[in-house]
Amino acid sequence: MIIAAADGSALGNPGPAGWAWYVDDACWAAGGWPRGTNNQGELTAVLELFRATAHLDEELLVQCDSQYVINALTKWMPNWKRKGWRKADGSPVLNLELMQSLDEALRGRRYRFEWVRGHAGHPMNEAADERARAVATAYQRGGDIPAGPGWSGACEPAVDALVSPAPADVDAEVDQVSPHDADAAALDLGDAALFDFDDPTADWTTLALELTTEEHTRLVERARAAGTSPEEFLRGLI
Repeated sequence: MIIAAADGSALGNPGPAGWAWYVDDACWAAGGWPRGTNNQGELTAVLELFRATAHLDEELLVQCDSQYVINALTKWMPNWKRKGWRKADGSPVLNLELMQSLDEALRGRRYRFEWVRGHAGHPMNEAADERARAVATAYQRGGDIPAGPGWSGACEPAVDALVSPAPADVDAEVDQVSPHDADAAALDLGDAALFDFDDPTADWTTLALELTTEEHTRLVERARAAGTSPEEFLRGLI
């Protein structure tokens, strides 16, 4: 799963406007226009996030503070399309070109939206908002546009195919081990509850390891700090 925040900003609404999506400080992108609305920024942030990750197969979790965007993409759009892109009262759908582009970008993708309260200290939402607002301010003042690195080699999906977070009610064995002591104490090769070897003589063995969300987050953070993937980081502990 890729976890990303998407946000928009407009100074004056309409006015100088920006959009941004954010995964981490090495993986984000932003853009905007001399004049636009906040909703256009919010929609474009989501659209550009889906375009940037179109080559990936991971599920996308989009953290968004706009209920308009979430409702439009998850509830209202099917009815709009059936009515020829018109709302229930017969009026045309606003931001039609963006909505149609999003309809195409979301087709065939695995994704979820999570509403987060804006300007409430949510780290990823604040990071996306800061970057969208910086673009709007740059257009207002005639400065350079901080576009960000985009989806580059520095971007690491939050969850990979090898290590998946366990459901919230699962108390995994490794939760009892401090991340600072993991390389010394955590993995007991004799614990059949954690390891399932189909063929001990094979060159490669598939290992299924359940982690809580908190444990997985710590693993990803430590792997990134070490400049490697979560899989390679785990292999280094064995």
